Amino acid sequence: MSEVLEGPRVEHIDARKLPVRKLAAPQRADAATRLATLLDTRRLFILLPFGLIAGLVLFVQGEEGPATWLLMAMMAALCAGLLLARREPVTFRLLVLAASVCTGFCLLPLHGALFGTRMLAFPAYGTYEARVDEIVSEAESGRRVVISAITPTGEARALPIRRARIVVADGPSLAPGDIVSGAMRFYAVPGPAVPGGYDTQFHAYFDGVGAFGNATGAVSIVRSGPDGPERTIDGLRQTIGQRIDAQIEGVANGLARSMMIGDQSRITDDVREVMATSGLAHIYSISGLHLSLVAIGVLTVLRYLLILVPGISRFVSVKKLAAVVALLAAFFYLLLAGGSSNVPAFRSTLMIALVLGAVLAGRRALTMRNVALAALVIILTDPASVFRPSFQLSFAAVVALIGAYEWGRPEGEAHGGALGWLRRAIVGTALTSLIAGLATLLFSAYHFQQTAPLGLVANLMALILIMPIMTAIVLGALLMPLGWEAPVLEALQVLLEALVGIATLVSQWSEGLSLHPLLTPLALLLGLGALAWFAFFEGWVRLAGPALLAPAVMLFAVDRPPDVLVADTTRAVAIRTADGLALVDGKPTSFAVKVWAETYGEPIAAAAGRCDSVACIAESPRGFSLALVNDPAGF
Repeated sequence: MSEVLEGPRVEHIDARKLPVRKLAAPQRADAATRLATLLDTRRLFILLPFGLIAGLVLFVQGEEGPATWLLMAMMAALCAGLLLARREPVTFRLLVLAASVCTGFCLLPLHGALFGTRMLAFPAYGTYEARVDEIVSEAESGRRVVISAITPTGEARALPIRRARIVVADGPSLAPGDIVSGAMRFYAVPGPAVPGGYDTQFHAYFDGVGAFGNATGAVSIVRSGPDGPERTIDGLRQTIGQRIDAQIEGVANGLARSMMIGDQSRITDDVREVMATSGLAHIYSISGLHLSLVAIGVLTVLRYLLILVPGISRFVSVKKLAAVVALLAAFFYLLLAGGSSNVPAFRSTLMIALVLGAVLAGRRALTMRNVALAALVIILTDPASVFRPSFQLSFAAVVALIGAYEWGRPEGEAHGGALGWLRRAIVGTALTSLIAGLATLLFSAYHFQQTAPLGLVANLMALILIMPIMTAIVLGALLMPLGWEAPVLEALQVLLEALVGIATLVSQWSEGLSLHPLLTPLALLLGLGALAWFAFFEGWVRLAGPALLAPAVMLFAVDRPPDVLVADTTRAVAIRTADGLALVDGKPTSFAVKVWAETYGEPIAAAAGRCDSVACIAESPRGFSLALVNDPAGF
């Protein structure tokens, strides 16, 4: 009986094996559980666009893409792994991430096969017939037009390209769908003006634009295009532009055209400079700020108007009806801004559609999952946009703002009347400007070698103007069909001139504070990693990635100015001397030389070295000499 009560004795158990057999398995299980919790479905979805971006970056690192059979083998292996690991949550989710990277690796060759074009290698002249696809902009120098179906007439040679972008300075008014004919000159799309700069050739290829050019004479319309949505929207944009030109002049004209119809061609270089230096350049580019203000304004006004209608809430949800109308207003604004060709506006409209869609579904609108979904749609449909500054800047800003909102989301309804609303608006704008400015600082520094040290001050000063400007833009557009827009546009001119005044003042305050940092491409990879960390984790730990970004960039991604610069489209050649950059050959007023001076933040002297009829020779303080030979006798 005592033996039964006592049970098995401890000495019969091998104590040396007890920790291994009884504790190791739970430890492994706990680690797997923690990893599975970390990689839950919601967080995994947030990482998918980062996986696609990683695959795109890996693809562009190679000189040539891998063989098609290798890509197919990789995808087949991942599909098989996903099928076999469908009951292992951690393995399955890791394979999903690997599949997103592999998908991103395949996106550019697939997009190029569907939409790419052969690039023009040598200039071509002659008379051609072509179809007008898009009116990009209108300026004093002419209309910038995208044409396709380019067919030679007479002795002109055929071009192996799908589309071209040309400037038409003379001829009748054009619209999408028109078939035009005239003498044209085509030339190769230029490459980057500086190492690591914006690659026009890369993006033109994926847009199907194989050449740039201009009409050397007046073009004629062979056949007008059929009526359709494209011609209607383009006609509406041109009409709005003409009304703006009739009422607004000076520096405000270019800003008004940019903010109403997305045409930035009239903005002068001086205005661009002061707006960028002050941190207000985002105001004249139709993006999230403008579309959000339009959507929120329509949603708020219509909601309060519908509430005044007696009994309407018994038949329809006032909030949801207002959300539908706000979505239509945002979509119409996108069409006026240029449609899908205006990438920032398209991206912002997609995000607004997801937010308002969440309102219609009765779910929380501002979440990181919505950001990830918008990014997935954009990357899958236009993978080359990942390498555009506009995508990187807006993606970084939205991720940072949504992350900050999720972290410090206000609970309950806000009260306080008009003063409370004004206080929240000021604090909200200040925080938004600060968070977005910090999130985009690295990308602005890399692409534009420019910082806006007083951007927060400028945005706070411009706060009082933003809402009246957007109200005038919307009201002016609504009154144009009635012909009553003149007073509103006159007020808009005053507001825009005041905005430029603020930008000029802040840019003057910023003199001596602005930096011209030079960063290597590694800086973008570090920024992407910090952004992924911030989006993926929650709580205080999400700040670890951004906190380590600055020292990592300073240690590993700071570049130094080049010793020699050679332009690929002109004769410009510059060398760094003891006094700075100086030209060995070329014109100081050429495009490449201007870009060099802006990029490296220093003037370029007109001449360097010794020149004669045979060659120009310049000495570098780094111990080498450069010889630019003009005559074979020099060898």
